[in-house]
Amino acid sequence: MPADQPTSRRANLRWWNADADTYHEEHGSFLGDAEFVWCPENLHEDDAALLGPAAELAGMHVLEVGCGSAPCARWLAARGALVVAFDLSDGMLRHGQAAADRTGITVPLVQADVCEMPFAAASFDVAFSAFGGIPFVADSAGAMREVARVLRPGGRWVFSVNHPMRWIFPDIPGEVGMTAIQSYFDRAPYVEVDADGVPAYAEHHRTMGDRIRELVAAGFVLEDVVEPPWPEGFEGTWGQWSPERGEIFPGTAIFVAHKA
Repeated sequence: MPADQPTSRRANLRWWNADADTYHEEHGSFLGDAEFVWCPENLHEDDAALLGPAAELAGMHVLEVGCGSAPCARWLAARGALVVAFDLSDGMLRHGQAAADRTGITVPLVQADVCEMPFAAASFDVAFSAFGGIPFVADSAGAMREVARVLRPGGRWVFSVNHPMRWIFPDIPGEVGMTAIQSYFDRAPYVEVDADGVPAYAEHHRTMGDRIRELVAAGFVLEDVVEPPWPEGFEGTWGQWSPERGEIFPGTAIFVAHKA
């Protein structure tokens, strides 16, 4: 069924508020309170340095898009970055405040929509999203324009999402999940509804070309697309991510760009 930007925003606000506790019970130990993990393949910013050398982050103004409980923002703040983190879900932000209380690392937490950010133009040196809001945004082209608006010229924008080819396969980690069931080119959103037929969750597919065109149209220069391989010996699973599937095709795409 269709799900435009207002519909997706309402559905996903409802979903993530309802799921915030369960999500952190299941994934909190993997994400940590002040860790920066890009994706279920367990790629850490400590190793990847996709935002640039850690030594250069101190004093930079950084924006986390779709922060959840903001462990990445706290990781950056501990290294001297001046971070603001926002998320659509106040339920997720409450977990962020609890983690700040546990760690003593505080960053400003803002409830906002990536398509309507309450920040002045050219406010940040870096923006990033580690599986944050981008897959859940109907107007992803508008989201790219908003990120470009709040970045300074030359500002870096890095975001991780489901690898576009994942759309072809069922959301199952084992062998059954390795059989293609739908077209890569089918851009109809995945929508779950409640008992009354009201959308309660919405996720949106973009092809690799779509993502690149939206970045370029918003004024970004694409530097790299990282497709993290499954780490040898890593047995973690997360939804559709698993060692069996990870050995055969990528689960995550990380786009690295800067504002022209």
